Amino acid sequence: MGISGGCFITAVCESEGDALFVAAAIRRVVSGPDSRIDYSGSGLLRYSLGRMCRSVILDGEHLTLEQFVEVANSEAGQPRVELADAAKVKVKRAAQAVQTMLREGRVAYGITTGFGAFKDRVIPREQVEQLQRNILVSHAVGVGEPFDRVTTRAIMLIRANTLARGFSGIRMETLQLLLDLLNAGEHPVIPSKGSLGASGDLAPLAHMSLPLIGEGTAEFRGEILEGREALRRAGLQPVTLAAKEGLALTNGTAVMCALGVLETVRAERICRMADVAACLSLEALHGTVRAFDERIHELRPFPRQMECAARLRALLEGSEFVRGSDSTNVQDAYTLRCIPQVHGAARDAIAYSRWVFAIELNAVTDNPLIFCEGDQIEILSGGNFHGQPLAIALDYLAIAISGFGNISERRIMRLTDEASNTQTLPAFLAVNGGLNSGFMILQYTAAALATENKVLSHPASVDTIPTSANVEDHVSMGCTAGLKLRQVAGNVEHILAIELMAAAQGIDFRRRVLGEKTRLGRGTGPMYERIREKVPFIEEETVLSGYMAEVHEIVIRGVGQ
Repeated sequence: MGISGGCFITAVCESEGDALFVAAAIRRVVSGPDSRIDYSGSGLLRYSLGRMCRSVILDGEHLTLEQFVEVANSEAGQPRVELADAAKVKVKRAAQAVQTMLREGRVAYGITTGFGAFKDRVIPREQVEQLQRNILVSHAVGVGEPFDRVTTRAIMLIRANTLARGFSGIRMETLQLLLDLLNAGEHPVIPSKGSLGASGDLAPLAHMSLPLIGEGTAEFRGEILEGREALRRAGLQPVTLAAKEGLALTNGTAVMCALGVLETVRAERICRMADVAACLSLEALHGTVRAFDERIHELRPFPRQMECAARLRALLEGSEFVRGSDSTNVQDAYTLRCIPQVHGAARDAIAYSRWVFAIELNAVTDNPLIFCEGDQIEILSGGNFHGQPLAIALDYLAIAISGFGNISERRIMRLTDEASNTQTLPAFLAVNGGLNSGFMILQYTAAALATENKVLSHPASVDTIPTSANVEDHVSMGCTAGLKLRQVAGNVEHILAIELMAAAQGIDFRRRVLGEKTRLGRGTGPMYERIREKVPFIEEETVLSGYMAEVHEIVIRGVGQ
């Protein structure tokens, strides 16, 4: 074989098998977001380097939420994910320890025994490799819609980072193949339902792992392929699992953690948008900023309540729509006056969630764990796979975000009910009400979504169904909590979009009285302009769903700090 460099690496190979082997070796060393492999079938391999990009280095201890989100949302290889040299040493040491135990004939759970209720069934040494393959094929029984690409990449990254700590006994070649799939943009098809959140996310992680052995299905460049074919097209080859590897791949909290990190970041964005929507509604309703006075909140010094009040003051700075001191109207309804208290409490839940998932992101969550001290090898069985800390955080976050939707829907009601807003705005924000229904039914939609969230916010973590012949007799339901949270967050985004659209309509009605040049707040003015770029003032009845979708897109994109 000959290799030449430059913009391309070319190799003359004797067979397609040689070409795939060379391509895999090159991919491990260098890659770029637009790199690609072309094999002519006549012995010439051409590997385009693409543009080079930086790497995220995994050592199992220092992965940040920001790095995590970047990799999850990236295209293949941008950034490239690699193992730290120190991690490679630890991974190899633990894998060697597993082989030592096999040679010595030690009995260790999941290595030389069956799983779950079969923990006392010793497996002959010659069947150990079959045991590890069997755990993948027998556990890949998930159902439901597959996870999207971002979540799938997140799951793969977390699993790789956990294994990089070097306590799991996986071999370098198997761990490297998982990273190769991630860097190549080969994404296993992972059904979203089937995890109990204890003994790890067994079913979904089994589906994640199947392509490593040439089984299952994977998405590659927009096409769903059988696992072996997806590997081939990416220039990769399947592995034969060694002792402990099937268990190491499937036994952990990667799915719960992926959902938690992604939804925590989403909740932070929702929180910022909820503040802006509330302030724009306050201006449309001729509310007062007096309830946000710093002195009030210093007397009940919850940090994030004070933080929220300060942000509301900043958003409304310079507004000519707000009400000053008025002896005939000294205070607003709770949905305006208590924004710092309600949004601040939600901020506490989001902060707690970030704390939990920042820890879990760099935790070792499989079982058993391999500890090497010099020549001493100890296998310890424990329960780090149990998702209870994550399940509680996910439930807490769903409850908190649901609160954003509840208070937003009540502000929508106030914007559309002329009795509640004391004729500040016309009934249902309609021109020629009666002939026109205006925003009447938008409030219905918001109410339906808020009610659905109340059902979805029932905590999953308070339930448990024992499994595996009552050996695994308490489970967290953490994955269920995460999937419910996703639905809650999606509903709240739609509610906030409706509030923003209604508030902008209210601002235009008020401008008819106050004058077109009346100033909005420093933070609400830009949001109003963004809305009006997409949605006009609704003068007469029209189909509103398209406009709702435009504002929903604004909510999804979010606002700055």
